[in-house]
Amino acid sequence: MTVRWALLMSADTGRAQALRAAAVLLMLALSACASGPNANPRDPLEPFNRGVYRFNDAVDGAVLKPVATAYRDVTPVRVRQGINNFFDNLRDVWSFVNNSLQFKGQAAFDSLRRVGVNTFLGWGGVFDVATEMDIEKHTRDFGHTLGYWGVAPGPYLVLPLLGSSSLRDAAALPVDWKGDLVSAVSHVPTRNTATVVRVVDQRSDLLKAGNMLEEAALDRYSFMRDAYLQRRRSVIFDGNPPEEELEPGVTGPAESTQPEVAPKPTNEAAQTLSNAGVSGEEKVKP
Repeated sequence: MTVRWALLMSADTGRAQALRAAAVLLMLALSACASGPNANPRDPLEPFNRGVYRFNDAVDGAVLKPVATAYRDVTPVRVRQGINNFFDNLRDVWSFVNNSLQFKGQAAFDSLRRVGVNTFLGWGGVFDVATEMDIEKHTRDFGHTLGYWGVAPGPYLVLPLLGSSSLRDAAALPVDWKGDLVSAVSHVPTRNTATVVRVVDQRSDLLKAGNMLEEAALDRYSFMRDAYLQRRRSVIFDGNPPEEELEPGVTGPAESTQPEVAPKPTNEAAQTLSNAGVSGEEKVKP
């Protein structure tokens, strides 16, 4: 998006300014539409987010889910586990950087040890030897680092194709992409292939959670939002989040302001995803 805006501004300043003004007006309109007695204070852009959620859900149903299902059905479990381990090992490198930025010496050391052990003893990360050696995993991204240093999450956002996020985590994405070793591969076909395989592999891990979600939630959007916000907040505070402060005029948890058709508080959402085998540090996908 940043590149697109830069091109527009260099080619036609007047047109870029008009588009920028229109975008601001659109955001204000969406914020106005989101206000009301049932509005969740953490989700002021709910109408916009629901629209993006429906788009993501349509793309997922038409493309990602069928491909991920076929991948799961035709690929042996051990092969899929090896692929998953390989990408997890790459992610541990970025986790080491972020744990270091947070001055978490033990977590950074564990991440570095995991990379070393799995790379050299686990055939490039295909085998997760580090876990067998009881070396703890501390998955961290730059959004987590910003949160650790006190940057507020801001409003909940649903990003096209990427799913649940927040203003803070969305702003951190360019840095995360820079720290992604797959994106650093200079050979374009290899990079694109690795990206597609990783996306399909991650989506296949969420198939069971998705099926349980469809059975458990009347309002899947609210269910996913609440689960994401709760789990993300827990991760930011390393599993020990403080009590949330209530918004002025709110007499109970933010979730209680939702319509009755929304799922019940986020503990059930998190438990459903946990029962489906989704790691507590993983982002919830739409």
